Amino acid sequence: MTGSVSTKPYLIRAIHEWCTDAGYTPYLAVQVDDYTQVPATFVKDGRIVLNIGVDAVKNLHLGNEDITCGGRFGGVAHQIIVPVVAVVGIFAKENGQGLVFQDAETMPVAGDLPDNGDDQPPTSPPPGKKPKLTLVK
Repeated sequence: MTGSVSTKPYLIRAIHEWCTDAGYTPYLAVQVDDYTQVPATFVKDGRIVLNIGVDAVKNLHLGNEDITCGGRFGGVAHQIIVPVVAVVGIFAKENGQGLVFQDAETMPVAGDLPDNGDDQPPTSPPPGKKPKLTLVK
């Protein structure tokens, strides 16, 4: 098998299913780029948080490359297209539990990990900014 298959779309589907099964509302945090199709008036600081619950969207498709659905913003219907690579996180509105994804460019690879004198991973994460999700109502 050539190439690497990303786990991200599978994890998004898993958290979405968990939210739905538990009666929670799944929210998707998205870093808007040129390929993201969302209403621009609802984008703040280059990000948007979308309610992707069964009561909020129609024809939701959580694919390996894109997430698509129909949704209403301010009473106006829109077709939403979000590339999976643009997803920052998925979480339950009610308790904030879910997953936050790190950018592929900022994720450390084995050669970038600090040498702590043995073959064990470092006991604490490298210093840096922690991701932050904000709830947009």
